[in-house]
Amino acid sequence: MKVIAAICLASLGACQSPAGGPASHTSHKGDSVLPSAQVKVKAAPDTTTLAGSWYLLAVLPSDTATGKIPTLQLNPAKARFSGNTGCNTMYGQFWYSNTDSSMSFNDRITMTKMACPGYNEPAFLQSLKSVGHYRLHSGTLTLLSDGGTELSHWTRKPAVAPKAIKV
Repeated sequence: MKVIAAICLASLGACQSPAGGPASHTSHKGDSVLPSAQVKVKAAPDTTTLAGSWYLLAVLPSDTATGKIPTLQLNPAKARFSGNTGCNTMYGQFWYSNTDSSMSFNDRITMTKMACPGYNEPAFLQSLKSVGHYRLHSGTLTLLSDGGTELSHWTRKPAVAPKAIKV
């Protein structure tokens, strides 16, 4: 049984691409070996860490009343964030812990001051300031209050925003 396992491992090891570059394919023609085009595979977005860009999964039409989906760019290494509220650009500091999934955003968020009629930006900002914990599951970042109430859901790719009902 050990011999079979060793043969399988050796076969799998032979399938690795050379260090430092993407896998390439070769075709044999006569006695010469002709290299074919290298295939580059785009890396899938990381959904296991906080770092990087996140897009709000809008629930209500008012979440995207300005026509722009709110975004967060988290930089845990520097404890900084930036993004867009759906109206104004924002940046500031945040804190998090991997051990207990706690997270909080600094009350002092620096922002631009554009007016966006029909958009409830103060509610969005209050939601960010109310964050006490986070959860990463199946590519979704869920921001939670200290009591465990789900405040917002974020994903790595922008989703289609819900449309307002015309009356």
